Amino acid sequence: MSARSRTAAGALALGLALAGCSSGSGAPDAAPSAPAVANPTAPCPDQPAQAATGGEVLADVSVDCLGGGQLHLGQAQGVPTVVNLWATWCGPCREELPLVQQLADRAGDRLKVVGLVTKDTADNGVAFAADAGVTMPTGIDAEGRLADAERLPALPYTYLLRADGTVAHLQMRPVTSVEELEGLVAEHLGVTL
Repeated sequence: MSARSRTAAGALALGLALAGCSSGSGAPDAAPSAPAVANPTAPCPDQPAQAATGGEVLADVSVDCLGGGQLHLGQAQGVPTVVNLWATWCGPCREELPLVQQLADRAGDRLKVVGLVTKDTADNGVAFAADAGVTMPTGIDAEGRLADAERLPALPYTYLLRADGTVAHLQMRPVTSVEELEGLVAEHLGVTL
């Protein structure tokens, strides 16, 4: 192997090694922001100005929504609610998110379904939502405040919240079908779709 070939091979190996670095926050470095695209997500729905009480509740984190408005996670939701935490750098999230959108499409007014872009950028969230056909209300938690407060080591996670804001169930692994999601909603929230 010539000196030039060894130098090129060494540079390639160094580049590949550096490509796997992370920020040390538990999430890979966020990819560069995606180019601007039209935001397909709906505004976050109104919720009662009432703290969640009476059982296990989420950390009192409020986030802006990609489509406008705010999502207050430590408050009563008003109706049973599904909150799906995802990021564009999370492979299982990319597979699960379209299923969560299908649940949102079937929910009507009996169930609220919202996404939460976690440890990722708003631009990346909007670009992926547009590409994946995601229109449900979606908050942006770029710093991962909820995931850190709840000590969630990886994504995706899905919370099922009662109307009063208390946690009915935490789904700690990705779901593989919309029917599985509907089953969890029926079992833990008493809502049949």
